[in-house]
Amino acid sequence: MAFKTYTFEELSVGMRDSLLRTVMASTVNQFAEVSGDANPIHLSDDFAAGTRFGQRIAHGMFTASLISAVIGTRMPGPGAVYLSQTLRFLAPVKIGDVVGAVVEVAEMVEKGRRVRLDCQCLVDGKPVLEGEAWVMVPGGARRT
Repeated sequence: MAFKTYTFEELSVGMRDSLLRTVMASTVNQFAEVSGDANPIHLSDDFAAGTRFGQRIAHGMFTASLISAVIGTRMPGPGAVYLSQTLRFLAPVKIGDVVGAVVEVAEMVEKGRRVRLDCQCLVDGKPVLEGEAWVMVPGGARRT
């Protein structure tokens, strides 16, 4: 996998990048195993059928991890260090949904090379998650 890398000097307000990921049952199962979150709403068809969602849903933090993937591999890319992340979960993400994670540069602070990123995840063009991240971005010459 080729990673994009931006230095602080290469970023500007309004720059954005994204990725798409289809939520598969196997991915939700793997996330549950890795995270230790075995809530049956994510893992059991029978249990989930009795909830207000009527079917299994992905972990909210799985959806949020797609934002981390954009930040760590696309923009700003390798070397970016998370300082904080806020999240608002707006709608469930179901097995089979295609999630678009979008990150946009909203503010840049030269001291400490800090960048505020507006973050959003969408399913069928509708927001399912939104928030903001602060990251520290490497400066200097471009690295690949």
